[in-house]
Amino acid sequence: MNVRYVPQWGVVTALVMLGTGLGWERAATAQDGRTDDEQGVEVLTRGPVHEAFAGTVTFDPEPGIDIRRAPPDPIEELPPDQRPDGVNVDWIPGYWAWDDERDDFVWVSGVWRALPPGREWVPGYWGRSGPEYQWIPGYWADAQRDDVEYLPEPPATVEVGPNVSPPSANHAWVPGSWVWYQGRYTWRPGYWVIMRTEWDWIPAHYVWAPRGYVFVDGYWDYSVERRGVLFAPVYFKLSVYARRGFAYSPATVINLSAFSDHLFVRPRYHHYYFGDYYAPSYRESGFHASFSFHSSRQGYDPIYAHQRWQHRQDPEWGRRVEANFSYRRDNEDARPRRTLVAQVSYSKNEARRGDRSLTLASSVEQYSRDKDNRVRFRSVDKEERQQVAQRGKEVQRFRAERQRVETGASLERTPNRAEPLRLKARRSPIAAKPAEQLGQDNSPPTRPEPPPLDPKVERKPRKNVEKRERVGRP
Repeated sequence: MNVRYVPQWGVVTALVMLGTGLGWERAATAQDGRTDDEQGVEVLTRGPVHEAFAGTVTFDPEPGIDIRRAPPDPIEELPPDQRPDGVNVDWIPGYWAWDDERDDFVWVSGVWRALPPGREWVPGYWGRSGPEYQWIPGYWADAQRDDVEYLPEPPATVEVGPNVSPPSANHAWVPGSWVWYQGRYTWRPGYWVIMRTEWDWIPAHYVWAPRGYVFVDGYWDYSVERRGVLFAPVYFKLSVYARRGFAYSPATVINLSAFSDHLFVRPRYHHYYFGDYYAPSYRESGFHASFSFHSSRQGYDPIYAHQRWQHRQDPEWGRRVEANFSYRRDNEDARPRRTLVAQVSYSKNEARRGDRSLTLASSVEQYSRDKDNRVRFRSVDKEERQQVAQRGKEVQRFRAERQRVETGASLERTPNRAEPLRLKARRSPIAAKPAEQLGQDNSPPTRPEPPPLDPKVERKPRKNVEKRERVGRP
């Protein structure tokens, strides 16, 4: 008999497994009065956002962080017994992320995700970088691809924002990007796109990988409220996840209606972060408030762009966003709590009970009953849960295969390569269904037509570039 520990709303739930395989029994809550922290489990109400739920778009992408600690093996993660209803929803397993403030790893819980139509998920991984380890980000690839093209480093961006007025209030500016064309990089200028209430346009961008830069062309993704269910990250003590037979099933959901109000971008870590990163010291550590990142010429934030478009009739909206950030930066009590236990304690105050702006997490049960929540849930039976858990293992194998291909010593290292490197692509276990099977509500709008390439734009190398092409090097 193996005991599976499941943190749930301030307690630790023991999920008992009978025999071999996944023979599920009802969860029994341990009523011993101990807190999560005493149990070695801390549910967090701030931290990195799962890359598959929201990925960053940086104009000049750089290699990920280097750390000297080897990441633990992935924990066995079991999908929750409730899931969003829909034909295009799948479970994407979690992974370890480095928390430099804690000087330890935290677990980024898996997500129920409405898959972007026409895309497949290529998960990130920790690669070896000499004596250190480096995070290689994941990305949503074209599901019809036959190979992966690793390109030379793109020139420095020349994106400066719109130079002409929008055709209408329904348009938003999409940044330009370099495109590999006829053996060289050529600039594709930015352009105006008609925005959609239910969809976010993810502009073309590059993702750094050990073999080169992967170009991800623009695509439509669901708006944040329709993307699925984002679960809270968790800190586990080694004594917990090292136990034999340990497994974890997320049970604390991040409230998406408040999530975007406390959103940060950390480009070097290749992640969005949510929650309390308001103190001035976080800016020095590479955290950018969503609105400031979007206007900094460092990158593009589709989530903020969509919010700004939704409030296009309110000329004061942007100023209020900045004012709210400044107030929380200067007033610690105005920030959301950092752990689930702290949030529960904070919310017990009668004066704060009706204020949901700082309530970032709730249980799956509460979230599914919330009438303001657009996600509709259904139960996951034993057979389906077994299938989802098995697919999660396939994702881990797919991640390991990507790591082998991109960092294996059998392939020639070409850090200053002037030509693309093409490698055969293996199909991801997480791929969206064909558009014709999605129905009208899940079929994306027509792709916007980008402007022609401009070969006259001068290519300039990047400045202040740090170490690159290190992963896999002895």
